[in-house]
Amino acid sequence: MTDALKNARRIVVKVGSSLVTDEGRGVDAEAIGTWCRQMAALAGQGREVVMVSSGAIAEGMKRLGWRSRPKEIHELQAAAAVGQMGLAQIYETQLRAYGMGSAQVLLTHADLADRERYLNARATLLALLRLNVVPVINENDTVVTDEIKFGDNDTLGALVANLIEADALVILTDQKGLYSADPRKNPDARFIHEAQAGLPELELMAGGAGSSLGRGGMITKILAAKRAARSGASTVIAYGREPDVLLRLAAGEAIGTALTASTAKMAARKQWMADHLQMRGAVVVDDGAVAKLRDGGKSLLPIGMVEVTGDFVRGDVIAVRNAAGVEIARGLSNYSAAEARLIARRPSSEFERLLGFTAEPEMIHRDNLIIT
Repeated sequence: MTDALKNARRIVVKVGSSLVTDEGRGVDAEAIGTWCRQMAALAGQGREVVMVSSGAIAEGMKRLGWRSRPKEIHELQAAAAVGQMGLAQIYETQLRAYGMGSAQVLLTHADLADRERYLNARATLLALLRLNVVPVINENDTVVTDEIKFGDNDTLGALVANLIEADALVILTDQKGLYSADPRKNPDARFIHEAQAGLPELELMAGGAGSSLGRGGMITKILAAKRAARSGASTVIAYGREPDVLLRLAAGEAIGTALTASTAKMAARKQWMADHLQMRGAVVVDDGAVAKLRDGGKSLLPIGMVEVTGDFVRGDVIAVRNAAGVEIARGLSNYSAAEARLIARRPSSEFERLLGFTAEPEMIHRDNLIIT
């Protein structure tokens, strides 16, 4: 893993709320300056760095004089709007001091779920990197709703790593890394120096959220590493206040927990489909269709569908589930939900009679389908 980061040309760095805001006391300009100095040094080595920064809501709470995180969505959004101003200002000032430009990029899941907006976001980020500008990315909490939110910036960091095909994701946190159990409760907890991203046992090791400020916890970091690995990016989870942590990691030093990507990179279109956090609908298929999809590499035919749920249109990404409701695949639908209900359990020879037109024989073509 040390070599993976040592050789990484494009790196996504994610920092959490407790680090950015010094445990809620407001944006920590000194800490941000430390990371900005290191990012500028990495740029001087010919590397490209993207920052995913939490802290807007926490900074907004401080500026508004709120001691506890509000429950009302509009109050959270107001805090984000106020705090984002301070966050952007600090990054701009600190990066400029080290000769780097900065850009604020606010995203929602809807931006990445729509193929055209996804490609636009990718093109913008790559253009900024070419211009020697560090994109500072955050979830657009001011407008986000449950239906279009990432939920935490660990997930956002992984999605950005996939979006720009980064070589590595570095998650800076207030913990040393991953332990086999919560070290605050279990003195026998073992530190995990390196493991393969996506191993089920890693998720069992992780506890819940450890801070009242952020929404994450070690589990979100493990899931983020699993997601980033799909595009070939390895992940390091490390203590954010470790001196020169980014430079030492880039030099090949073993710091924190390394979760390595062992899978080959997924094709760009399939990666985009895999990164959908929410989908508009699903089809339930019989056991025969499950076997053909999983083992035979076949397309999904309507005759194998037993149920259609949700409200989707042609071209939407939908889930394919087995009889137990477990997602086994996902892909681009050739038919709307209403059309799918008409042709479920039917052979393609009946489509024209049922729909009034003849289209593709597949519900999802294998070229537009991934097994999950």
